[in-house]
Amino acid sequence: MIRYVLLLNLVASPAFAQSGDLEAICATVAKNFLLTDVLHLGIVQSFPELKPPGVRLTYSTRANVAKSEMSDTFECEFSNAKPPFSLVRFCQSNTCYSPQEEDAARKRRFDEMRILLERSQK
Repeated sequence: MIRYVLLLNLVASPAFAQSGDLEAICATVAKNFLLTDVLHLGIVQSFPELKPPGVRLTYSTRANVAKSEMSDTFECEFSNAKPPFSLVRFCQSNTCYSPQEEDAARKRRFDEMRILLERSQK
């Protein structure tokens, strides 16, 4: 019976073998992008084994929001899964930002987040 409970706990977990480093860096990018010191995280999933490695999370800028009520999403992709981290692309909801953007404003916002991330790792 104990085996089944342990197996159920492993299967039911929303996250398994994730990367805390990638998650923290993506949360930093999200805070910088949203211009906030406090970001309440809901579900966080990281994928260090993918190419490029990435993180997807739900969040709220308001206090006392249940994780199940957080529907805003933020995603990050990095060039590698180990420090120093280099941002490749990020998305807030359905809008993505990358160095290949045709939209000048989105490209600039990507560059701003890349520079802030580089500064934070020095």
